[in-house]
Amino acid sequence: TLVDLFDEQVSRVPDATALVFEGESLTYVEFDARVNRLARKLVSLGVGPESTVALAMRRSVELLVGMYAVVKAGGVYVPVDPDQPDERNAYILDTAAPVVILSTERDEFTAPGEKSVPTLFLDSLDLSELSAAPVTDTERVAPLRASNTAYVIFTSGSTGRPKGVAVPHAAIVNQLLWKREHFGLGVDDAVLLKTVATFDLSVWEFWSALVSGGRVVIASADGHRDPAYLNRLLTEQSVTTLHVVPSMLEALMVDAGGTLTPSLRQVLAIGEALPPATAKRFVEHNAARLVNLYGPTEAAVSVTAGDVTDTSGASVPIGVPEWNTRVYVLDERLHPVPAGVAGELYLAGTQLARGYFGRPDLSAERFVASPFGDGERLYRTGDLVRWTRDGQLDYLSRTDFQVKVRGFRIELGEIESALRAMDALRDVAVIAREDERVGTQLVAYVVPAEDNTLDVATVRSDLATQVPSYMVPSAFVTLDALPLNVNGKLDRRALPEPVFETR
Repeated sequence: TLVDLFDEQVSRVPDATALVFEGESLTYVEFDARVNRLARKLVSLGVGPESTVALAMRRSVELLVGMYAVVKAGGVYVPVDPDQPDERNAYILDTAAPVVILSTERDEFTAPGEKSVPTLFLDSLDLSELSAAPVTDTERVAPLRASNTAYVIFTSGSTGRPKGVAVPHAAIVNQLLWKREHFGLGVDDAVLLKTVATFDLSVWEFWSALVSGGRVVIASADGHRDPAYLNRLLTEQSVTTLHVVPSMLEALMVDAGGTLTPSLRQVLAIGEALPPATAKRFVEHNAARLVNLYGPTEAAVSVTAGDVTDTSGASVPIGVPEWNTRVYVLDERLHPVPAGVAGELYLAGTQLARGYFGRPDLSAERFVASPFGDGERLYRTGDLVRWTRDGQLDYLSRTDFQVKVRGFRIELGEIESALRAMDALRDVAVIAREDERVGTQLVAYVVPAEDNTLDVATVRSDLATQVPSYMVPSAFVTLDALPLNVNGKLDRRALPEPVFETR
């Protein structure tokens, strides 16, 4: 379990630095003491295997103490972003039904939703009476097993509702052990934590260093928006390992004139297609190893990886399968396709999620029985890929309406559902357009309900109260009617091109 990996480091390097945040630091033994006290408090409230605890905090030391304590108690952590709309958070809390919510007074989080759930404020909670010794199975509500769920992360859902991906300890432990070995992570490594906990890339940032004896450098709560601040922090703290979505890597390079801090040993790019131009610029100006990785939330962060050496092609391959992972490129009849031919990517192995929390219907649709015998499950990714001649995978596109914008996975249907519910609109279509200057951008095509002029600013601000900011389209185009094809279906190719401003 995650607990085993962390406890091992606490006994191995108790006095090594574990966390650095805004000028303060904690050693492994100091951090562990805080975690153990809170874990005991959670156990006393009934938290144990398969019971959920919401983490409603911005980036801080308390967020890590809370996360590790939930896991030590045997429970399941469910990240909730205080900066996302109440409606979305209410749905997540009502679905996950946590035993308790962990927050801080400073985050001023008031739980939305139907159910009343107690909240513990970690910055004012006195746990000094509780023991700081390691938590054992005898103290837990029930023993913690590798098959138990470690976390549930809610991603964009096509029905207009987010879906919670439940990942077991065995899956994420496999990922972290592979990662520790593959990148040689150890006591002299520093990992930057700058990703919101609701995005599964953050799982790497929260856990990689502390299961390797390294340290986590925690960016300020809104620091992820500021490339200049992040570059300063990378340099000041001699960060060695950086996890980024490619658009963020590009922003960091633009700010730093192409060359990032020389302390970097490796940069792991994931979350959206890595543009060859970005890869080329990085490789030309930096000595650090650049690795392109791929993986959905449903398979514990990443399942394929490839070192980036050749940036001359039309795309950057996503590499080969990691430990205990099998990948299949299949046609519509679930038959393997030959190299060079596009097919849908299916995943199997240790890293698959248990399914979608409380949604057996959706789980059955995406996690299917393998046609290759031995009773294993396959996860249908909805991603089109092909094998290259040298046995690597090349990512092509999505097979459905799910897109990636700045690393966030977005179901266009969720945005369309929210817009369709507005009285001012008769019809709507949302698409993602590639723009060579500004990358992938969301565009909303809207048809007003009456013949009146539409106030786009109002539509935009109304939408922002229902979906996260990264799901609000960059451009709104007003049309008299949506273009249809001969079948009477929306003809997406006939939608006019908008003009994007570079911001």
